[in-house]
Amino acid sequence: MSILPVNLAENSYEIVIERGSLASLGQRCRAVGMKGVAAVISNPTVTAHYGTAVQESLEAAGFAVARIEMPDGEEYKNSASLNRIYDDLGAAGVDRSSFVVALGGGVVGDVAGFAAATWMRGIPFVQVPTTLLAQVDSSVGGKTGIDHPRGKNLIGAFYQPRLVLIDVDTLATLDQRQFRAGLAEVIKYGVIFDHLFFEFMEANRTGILAMEPELLIEIIHRSCILKSRVVESDEKESGLRAILNYGHTFGHAFESLSGYRGLVHGEAVAIGMVLAARVSAAEGMCSQNDVSRIYALISRYGLPVETPLYDRQQLLNSVAADKKSKGDSLTFICNRGIGMYEMTHHTPEELLLLSGLEA
Repeated sequence: MSILPVNLAENSYEIVIERGSLASLGQRCRAVGMKGVAAVISNPTVTAHYGTAVQESLEAAGFAVARIEMPDGEEYKNSASLNRIYDDLGAAGVDRSSFVVALGGGVVGDVAGFAAATWMRGIPFVQVPTTLLAQVDSSVGGKTGIDHPRGKNLIGAFYQPRLVLIDVDTLATLDQRQFRAGLAEVIKYGVIFDHLFFEFMEANRTGILAMEPELLIEIIHRSCILKSRVVESDEKESGLRAILNYGHTFGHAFESLSGYRGLVHGEAVAIGMVLAARVSAAEGMCSQNDVSRIYALISRYGLPVETPLYDRQQLLNSVAADKKSKGDSLTFICNRGIGMYEMTHHTPEELLLLSGLEA
């Protein structure tokens, strides 16, 4: 078992990483002061696997449980789903003395967290991520929200959980596409923070793709350490935390242009990282060999590396709508070599040119 503290003054909490930890959820919720009704928000896929175990653990700790479901998929990360959750919270009698449990992947965590942040002006919530992407990224740091037709995650709030409980065994039921998509965020940490972690990912591909438990715990543990340290320095993304968006400027654009159906988040980020590496090389921040290593590692983990077909103006509009934009310029994250980062500022047109998308 690994317990990592996230030190945010009154918003501090712990990340628990352990095999089989779902059974301890109720006791851990009680230990961090949860009370009242536990509103477990999930989707049908995750509920079928883990809904009963979570409910039994919570009930054994003395909580009344209300199970709430939202549809499965990024396309349901919207205001309609959020409003249905509000209806269900009200019907279940969830008040300010109750709490939310987000049981699922990144979509469930983001929407359930935002529901908790806004229901009755905020009730506590706990993250129980069941996908690799959620375990290494979206469940840590308190970003919650929904998508808008104008772009991804444009509506939301910074709202920290009281606990993040990562049961590595839940990855056993994750399909391979979603597992590989989560690896994109793991690779990201190596590219911008830790060249030794990048080399670890190069050296252990076979075991990681075979989902060997010790390797899974290692990559989740390392990823959570790296992310939590950034969050501790910049909780609400006023500066440093923007570096975690490496690969996301183009990634979010392609994800949005696909209608959140053609590419899942990690796949879009994988393509975005290749383009970010090319921008970095064009700016003299890394070598072509660095670009080749990044491209090769992403590809060897079965992630897409080639840019999808796109309409130029639609892509420009989608990139320009990025919430990290300031006027005509975007804060764009480059890699300096492998294991370091650099913040730059570019217009969408400049990014297309530097990335090689526009000769």
